[in-house]
Amino acid sequence: METPQRSQTPILDRVGSYRKLRGLSPSDLESLCDELRGVIQDVTCRNGGHLASSLGAVELIVSLLRVFDPGRDRILFDVGHQAYAYKLLTDRRERFSTLRRKDGISGFPRRHESPFDAFDVGHSSTSISAALGFAKARDLKRERHEVVAVIGDGALLNGLAFEGLNNVRSAGSKVLIVLNDNEMSINTRIGGMAEHLAKLSVHPTYRRFKQFIKEQCRTLRRGDTVEEVLGRWKTKLKSLLLPPNIFEEMDITYWGPFDGHRLDELEEIFGLARDYPESLLIHVITRKGKGCPEAEAQPATFHGVGAGTVLGAPSQKKAPDWSRVAARVAERLAEEDPRVVCCTAAMKEGTKLQEFSRRFPHRFFDVGISEGHLLTFAAGMAAGGLRPLVCIYSTFLQRAMDQWVHDICLPGLPVLLCVDRAGLVGEDGETHQGLLDLPWGRVIPGLTFMAPRDQADLEFMMRGWLAREIPGAIRYPRGTVPPSLYRNEGSSLSGWGTPEALHQGEETCLVGVGSTTKLMMDALALSRERGETLPTVVDARFLKPLDETFYRDLLRTHRQLVVAEEAYVSGGFGESLAAFAHREGSPCLVRTLGVADHFVAHASRAEQWQEEGLTPEHILSFLHVWATASA
Repeated sequence: METPQRSQTPILDRVGSYRKLRGLSPSDLESLCDELRGVIQDVTCRNGGHLASSLGAVELIVSLLRVFDPGRDRILFDVGHQAYAYKLLTDRRERFSTLRRKDGISGFPRRHESPFDAFDVGHSSTSISAALGFAKARDLKRERHEVVAVIGDGALLNGLAFEGLNNVRSAGSKVLIVLNDNEMSINTRIGGMAEHLAKLSVHPTYRRFKQFIKEQCRTLRRGDTVEEVLGRWKTKLKSLLLPPNIFEEMDITYWGPFDGHRLDELEEIFGLARDYPESLLIHVITRKGKGCPEAEAQPATFHGVGAGTVLGAPSQKKAPDWSRVAARVAERLAEEDPRVVCCTAAMKEGTKLQEFSRRFPHRFFDVGISEGHLLTFAAGMAAGGLRPLVCIYSTFLQRAMDQWVHDICLPGLPVLLCVDRAGLVGEDGETHQGLLDLPWGRVIPGLTFMAPRDQADLEFMMRGWLAREIPGAIRYPRGTVPPSLYRNEGSSLSGWGTPEALHQGEETCLVGVGSTTKLMMDALALSRERGETLPTVVDARFLKPLDETFYRDLLRTHRQLVVAEEAYVSGGFGESLAAFAHREGSPCLVRTLGVADHFVAHASRAEQWQEEGLTPEHILSFLHVWATASA
């Protein structure tokens, strides 16, 4: 007879959800946190996801759920990549194995996924503003519940968070702000606010404050109201927190810092905060990656992990990706031209700029999670005679559109945006797809917009920008980059500003845009296999300004142009060609394939391409439908 296997999560099995947390003993709570970390680590390493940040927030989330009721109170997570334990304890344990998989649960809080997710998040620094909105709605509707915003120290550096903090007192509605301070965003936090938090975290009043709270809790008089008790404490609390800090200067009561891994301490403080009549900021110190030696030692590396990660295994040598190649080209340009500098917004690891920062420490600038500032900072350097390369994910560039238009392109400053992860990004889902940079950027006057298909063109475009000293943007996708694609040995690159014809065919022309150029060549190969009439294939390369002479000739010699782009079809490059054809009075039909008018959910990148019809088979069927209709 086989011995039944013991469960690896006996406490979690018994508890099931947040509803039974209050019945657990201190030792059971500690065991529960260990079990939660085990589940998070197992699923995240298998599916990919945000590992270190979620491991560091386990005790914080358990304590919040023992004090607040997520069915009544509103708990908002900033970004949300630290919320995996929250998902496990709010009725999603049975589905947690589907994390970030197609049709599974999201890696971020989503209102449509659970009634316990109060607000959709994915980009940083929204929690305080959203919490104030929830609190004001509660007060105007005369409801009674708490609103809690959990924000990280890296997210607090963003201007949006400061705008929210600035509005706390004047809004006049109580919110509780929990500052989860692990000294990190994705990379180590930087700047003056980071230093301020560091000083607060080691201030000697820390232990005195904790002792004071415990003493006062023991001396409560029967019949005292919360307002009476806290009124007596207020002067003493402020004196304990000297020297003044930025939150107190903004007239926001500050408590802390507290040990973010001490369940008893957190529960005590959250209970007091729940009954406190005014807005509060509660500062807790956590360790990113806690419980996982690899993630604790390298929190930036293990902030996010890919599917199939094996902890402790030697790292496998990977083919170079677009980010790494762009960073290497930037290094070569910096070697040759002392004016070249590199800037990013808390994405040094993601954009592979570690080596640039090591080699050129005085010419590398990480401004933290401050994308708007990043672009205007770069514009100022360009106006001062430098040549800045700004490495930024497409999804985060959305947060700096005005600066792109107003501060870079309007004055014609030589700033190059290296737009990373442009297109479909896979498992991060709706908030992180890089689909808007092309439709938005294409309409900005004075901008040169480029999309390379391989490493050779990427370097050609980066060098061409530097030689011409113009506002520029190069978009490239997530994933590996081919060194040379569809090039004859010894052949020279096409000229600046011009598309490239890769195959001369008949009647139909397939136009690829960067990452979809290979797709169009694959459609050509499939057409050849089937013995069909072969189309012309063109790599657009330069998306703005349009090479009108080249495309005028294409329109004259073909009956149909089909454009495939890894961006929204509405407002994309295909629409610019269609508008040009209309202005020319050309009978040639311009058709577009790309992302339809919807937000693309999490799935693998290959699954997303399949869903959006970016396959050779769909392109050929698309052509056949047209041919049948025009016959």
